Amino acid sequence: MSEQRFSSSGAALRDLAARVLELAQAGGASAAETEVSEGFGQTVTVRKGEVETIEYNKDKGVGVTVYLGQRRGHASTSDFSADALGRTVEKALAIARYTAEDDCAGLADPALLAGEVPDLDLYHPWDLPVEHAIELARACEAAALAVDARINNSEGGTTSTQESQFVYANTLGFMGGYPTSRHSVSCAVIAEENGAMQRDYWYDTARAAGDMAAAEVIGRRAGERTVRRLNARRLGTRQCPVLFEAPIASGLIASFVSAVSGGHLYRKSSFLLDSLGSRVFPEFVQIQERPFLPRGLASAAFDNEGVATRDRDVVKDGVLQGYFLGSYSARKLKMRSTGNAGGNHNLIVPATGEDFAALLRRMGSGLLVTELLGHGLNMVTGDYSRGAAGFWVENGEIVHPVEEVTVAGNLKDMFLGIQAIGSDVEARGSRRVGSILIERMTVAGE
Repeated sequence: MSEQRFSSSGAALRDLAARVLELAQAGGASAAETEVSEGFGQTVTVRKGEVETIEYNKDKGVGVTVYLGQRRGHASTSDFSADALGRTVEKALAIARYTAEDDCAGLADPALLAGEVPDLDLYHPWDLPVEHAIELARACEAAALAVDARINNSEGGTTSTQESQFVYANTLGFMGGYPTSRHSVSCAVIAEENGAMQRDYWYDTARAAGDMAAAEVIGRRAGERTVRRLNARRLGTRQCPVLFEAPIASGLIASFVSAVSGGHLYRKSSFLLDSLGSRVFPEFVQIQERPFLPRGLASAAFDNEGVATRDRDVVKDGVLQGYFLGSYSARKLKMRSTGNAGGNHNLIVPATGEDFAALLRRMGSGLLVTELLGHGLNMVTGDYSRGAAGFWVENGEIVHPVEEVTVAGNLKDMFLGIQAIGSDVEARGSRRVGSILIERMTVAGE
């Protein structure tokens, strides 16, 4: 099926990859790797019922990295012609000749390369005529606008479908690749009351269109989230429990991933430096990496260097078991690649048993955070300070919306101060986690 939808067949991409490696070796490279890819997609946005944009994208590319001993050069092109491939390889070789030697440069350890590549069910093309895409975007936006008369403006409803395929190959004999798909429907609307406006949104995304919620359900959620923010108030500065709603809680796990990833570790710019084997979360917290989930948005049998991925416990009983390393950072740290060149693969953070309502009751009185603003994180110290909006909670019940506050703490303390993890898991990205309740943070307001 994929062979008919792309400009080039999978076999043609493999032939191109093999040709690039041949050119690199003929030019004197002691080792080389290449990725050949192509993709296409369609995005339609409707605003106030009228079509605002229809976008089509189609791209392709070849990237080649060559090594002259331990000198590295990289170049890329979007031209698949023989002449362009030759020039690209020549440029990569020229760059390598003028690059300083780096004793950590080079291809992945041959013993770590993936053998068999299982089918992870990542490719589900969506035959979506533009007329149907427009209908879905309209239905999503209309459902949001119908929630409440106070919703009087819209940033639009959007339907998007993307398909791509790639082949990665290197001179160690590894060659692998496959097609993937990713589809989404989203909506953002604006509500107004007493001269004050609030905006919110919702979306869904999946490998297969049938795995997404209906457009009307997405739109209704966007409308409900917008209306509930009306008549927001500020808070006085205080210390209190903070509950990060599931989509926001995913960002806390992303910060953890960054802190224990190779680049920050070998540069000694992480607040979790030398934490391997140490307790970084409470004993009830587990973080599992599961690369082989069918249709997973971050599933992969091998990483960007061909290294085999594997199921593993990154955090077990609160103790850090492993880092996120590619080959270069692993060598810098005198360790082995963990198959994470390019990022993490489907991190699962199991719930502690409570649903969202139970988390509110457990918090008692505190701040529910549903939006964060700014980028106030110091990765070296772990100091964390972000603008926030959400809801004030008393006796386990939402009392009123809150805006223009700042939540602050230190991520080390925040991670260790986790009280519970909700069962309201969001599975729209590479990290699957429910809402996270933290024992105490500073909320700065009036």
